[in-house]
Amino acid sequence: MSASAQSRATGPWWKEPTKDQWYAYTAAWLGWTLDAFDFTIFLLIMKPISEEFGVSMVAVTFVFTITLWMRLIGATAAGWMADRMGRKTPLMISIIWYSVCNFIAGFSPTFMFLFVFRALLGIGMGAEWPAGAALAMESWPARSRGFMSGILQGSWGIGFALSALAYGFLYGPLEALGKGYGWRGLLWMGILPAFVCIWVRIYVKEPEVWAENKRLQKENKTEVKMPLFAIFRKDMIFNTLTACWWMASAFCVYYSIWALFSTYLQKELGWTPLMVATPLFWANIVVFVGSGFWGIVADKMGRRWAIIIPAIIAIAITPLYLWSTIPMMIIGGFIVQGMFGGSIYGQNPSYLSERFPTEFRATASGFVYHQGAIFGGLIAPALTYLAIDMKLGFAMPMMISTTVFLVCVICAVLLGPETKGKVLVADLSIVPAE
Repeated sequence: MSASAQSRATGPWWKEPTKDQWYAYTAAWLGWTLDAFDFTIFLLIMKPISEEFGVSMVAVTFVFTITLWMRLIGATAAGWMADRMGRKTPLMISIIWYSVCNFIAGFSPTFMFLFVFRALLGIGMGAEWPAGAALAMESWPARSRGFMSGILQGSWGIGFALSALAYGFLYGPLEALGKGYGWRGLLWMGILPAFVCIWVRIYVKEPEVWAENKRLQKENKTEVKMPLFAIFRKDMIFNTLTACWWMASAFCVYYSIWALFSTYLQKELGWTPLMVATPLFWANIVVFVGSGFWGIVADKMGRRWAIIIPAIIAIAITPLYLWSTIPMMIIGGFIVQGMFGGSIYGQNPSYLSERFPTEFRATASGFVYHQGAIFGGLIAPALTYLAIDMKLGFAMPMMISTTVFLVCVICAVLLGPETKGKVLVADLSIVPAE
C-alpha cells in the first residue's frame, strides 16, 4: 500500500475514497434514486388510472406486478453484461431504458398500452441495480462500505419522497388542465433521469477490481461465459438459496408496507392527495436516514445484525398505524416504520456484493435480488383481492403479510454468512486447470 493510500485509510473515512471512486458511487446513487421515482410514482396514481380506463384495481395492481416480474429479465441480462463487458455500459443503457418507457407510458391511449410500456420499464429497472450496485460497492473501501451501502439503497426512499412531493403538489394542477393530465404528467416527468447518462459517460470509470479480474480471467483462460450457472455450483448453492430466501422475503415486506398504503388512504379513509403525500414523504426521508444509521451499525456490528435488529422492531411497530383510523397515529406510526421496516434493505448492495466473487458478482447480485421481485410482485394483487373481493379491508391483510415476511427475513439472514470488513479483490475464484 502506498503512503498516500495508508494516509487515506487511517484518516476520516470520507477522505479514503479517490475522486474516481466518488464519481462511480454518485453514478450508482443517481441511477437508483431516479429509478425509484419512475417506479413509485405509479403506486400513487393507480386509483385515477383505474377510473379513467374503467378497469378494476386488481387489474391495475397487476401492472405493478408485471413491472416487478420483468425486472428479473433486465437484472439477469445486465448482470451478464456487467460481468463480461464492464459495469458502466449496462448502467447507462438501463437509465435511458426506464426513462423512455415511463415517458411513453404517459401517452397511453388504452390500458393495454400502459400495461406493455410499464412492463418494459421493469426490464430497465431491473438492469440498473446489478450494474449500479457492483460499480459502487467494488469501487468503495471496505471500512465504510456498510454505511455507503445504506446511503445507496436508502436513496430509493429519496426517489419515493420525490414522487410523493410531485403527486401532492402537481397532480391537482395537472388534472385541472384536463381529465387524465394528472397521472400522465407525472409519468412524463420520468424522462428526466435519462440526462444522467451524459454525466456517467464523461466521468465514470470501471472499478479497478473488475478490470484486473477480467485481465486475470483472460490471462488464465478461465473466462466465465455463463455466470448465472456459477452461482449454483456445489460450493455456492447454500449461499445462493439463503440469499434468495432473504431477498424474496424482503421484497414481500416492502410491498406489504408500501404498495397499497396510498390506495388504502385514498379508497378507505378518503384522504386528499396532499394528506396522502405527507406520511409517504416523511417516511421515505426517514428511510434514507435510517438506512444510513443501520449502515453504521453494519460497519460496527456486522451486516446481519443491521438487518435483523430493525426487522424485529418493525414487527412491533406495524399495528400502530394499521389498527388506527386517527390521522396523526397513522402518520406518526408510518413515519416511525420508515426507520425500521423501511430500512432493512440498506445492506442489500454491500451484503450481496460481499457474498459472491468478482467473476460473477453482478450476475449473482442481480439474479438473487430480482428473483425476490417475482414474489414481491404477487403481494399487491393478493392483498387487493383480500381487501376488496373478500371484503377484509386493506389494513388487516397488510399487517399480517408484513409481520409474516419480517420473520422470514430474520430467519434467512441468520442462516447467511457474516461479511463485515471483507475486502473485494480481483483474485480468481475459479482456479484454472493444471
